[in-house]
Amino acid sequence: MKRRLAALCTALALAAAAPARAGRNCEARLPDATAVQRSLQLAERAARALDASGADVVVLARAGQDLSKYRLRWSHLGLAYRDQGQWRVLHKLNQCGSARAELWRQGLGEFFLDDLHEYRAAYALPTPAVQAGLRALLADNRRIAALHTGAYNMVAYPWAQKYQQSNQWAIETLAWSQEPAAATRERAQAWLRFKGYEPTVLRISPLVRLGARMTAAHIAFDDHPDDKRYSDRIETVTVDSVFDWLERAGLAGAPQELR
Repeated sequence: MKRRLAALCTALALAAAAPARAGRNCEARLPDATAVQRSLQLAERAARALDASGADVVVLARAGQDLSKYRLRWSHLGLAYRDQGQWRVLHKLNQCGSARAELWRQGLGEFFLDDLHEYRAAYALPTPAVQAGLRALLADNRRIAALHTGAYNMVAYPWAQKYQQSNQWAIETLAWSQEPAAATRERAQAWLRFKGYEPTVLRISPLVRLGARMTAAHIAFDDHPDDKRYSDRIETVTVDSVFDWLERAGLAGAPQELR
């Protein structure tokens, strides 16, 4: 009981001081104890499921935002790996209200303390070969940052290098872990194309694009090709598209949902 109470107090402090979000503006508000408890319970369920999977690396997703209007279930993914018996998550987070982002290593509790829209998660279990490549890369602080671009755009175009969003960094890094020659973002994207990755196409009207660009520093559309942008076709990397691709390409199994 004392250990659980200590963990809850630590989580409350982390939630109050959290300096980054996955593509959302930060709001200064006190953490809700019930929300923190539910997040920690989800983290505990995730830990049990990942332990039982026998995996060393999984692709882990959370439902931080309501994206149902785009027919999407998940908003953000990270690369979770086993480290001395504990699970850690390496992922990219947007600095609050800005157009910058950094890479973070967090525990499962921290990963799910993000003001979740729904207290559910999902993970895809990569093949042993994919896990081995990822695990070797994730252990190296220098290498995991090699394909990172600090300029953040929540709807970054998948085949450009001006910006980079969170899910995009994850799959570009996965590409490099499987193909040593894919050591630049351009080459990693070429490998993803070769392996059949298909981004999600969002239908976003000019009025919505204008409003988003004027009010949110972390949203831009100027990296998208004109013909697609002016036909309201905004292509970007989503968790749902990554899960679909991993299974279709034989790189991972079907996603497993946790509630």
